[in-house]
Amino acid sequence: MNEEIEIEFKCVVTKAQFDELAAAFEPGPFQVQHNHYFDTPDFSLKDAGCALRIREKNGRAEMTLKEPADTGLLESTVPLASAEAEASLNGRLPVNDVIKRAAKRAGTAEFVHFGTLSTSRAEIIYQDGLLVFDHSTYLGQEDYEIEYEAKNVSGEKVFHQLLAKHGIDYIPAVNKIRRFYNALTQHGGN
Repeated sequence: MNEEIEIEFKCVVTKAQFDELAAAFEPGPFQVQHNHYFDTPDFSLKDAGCALRIREKNGRAEMTLKEPADTGLLESTVPLASAEAEASLNGRLPVNDVIKRAAKRAGTAEFVHFGTLSTSRAEIIYQDGLLVFDHSTYLGQEDYEIEYEAKNVSGEKVFHQLLAKHGIDYIPAVNKIRRFYNALTQHGGN
């Protein structure tokens, strides 16, 4: 299991702002990834500020648990074989270190798949961090965000300077799983 602290700053942008920034920075090619979200039937992980997902990208899959940390989020990740990812989407999650950790957080290992958010993503190195361009679709909705993954909290200043330079007002973006769950709630979920 790989563990790392994730420090990122996100801003919701319009499609026009997104397109302008992408043209200005010319990030790498956009690639599609699918985030499949899991939780207990009563959303114990969400209530604990955690998120469990399987991400499929470039023919590979990995399972990640995100948990609050003193700074940023602790991400615990394990690779999955294609058959494991497919079985997970059909209700048969593998037993691995991420699931064990998630079960400890949730108080149960009874996780269900709530749905998928797909993202077209491009990235570029920017001032000792990673500038990420995300266009996401889920539950009949779509949104655009710019994200800056930094090595420490000083990256926030870099991110705000970038936005100001391009005339973009900072509108904090909640993380993707929260946006997904908000949309799910609007469609009759919890």
